[in-house]
Amino acid sequence: MALEKYQAKRKFDKTSEPKGEVKKKSLSRFVVQKHQASHLHYDFRLEHEGVLKSWAVPKGVPEQPGIKRLAVEVEDHPVEYINFSGRIPEGEYGAGTVEIWDKGKWQKLGGILERGSMKFNLIGKKLNGDYVLVRMKDKKNWLIYKK
Repeated sequence: MALEKYQAKRKFDKTSEPKGEVKKKSLSRFVVQKHQASHLHYDFRLEHEGVLKSWAVPKGVPEQPGIKRLAVEVEDHPVEYINFSGRIPEGEYGAGTVEIWDKGKWQKLGGILERGSMKFNLIGKKLNGDYVLVRMKDKKNWLIYKK
């Protein structure tokens, strides 16, 4: 199951994060969440195959072309997480404040995410335009940049 890692890291009787389940239909949405945990970072999530494929982006998704940013792949999240904002309690995985920084729709333009490279278009309130995600050799780290 695609959400086993996500669910194993959380105590749902202590956090307001959604437990969720894999959805049958994907609506091609995205969200960027500003996450003030032990270190400020941004979580970039694409709705894909019934879950939110997720990356922690320490410096945020670039808004201008030519800027490459590290995106560290993390566990898939449930689709319901697309609307999550709030406080994750101290002592819990990811403790800190989560707020929605941007959200919208995305459209695949080319490549295959599972093979490590994908071009896509974002249509959000802050992020708009064509982007690329490319997996690096270590398989966990990716680069994200705007075309």
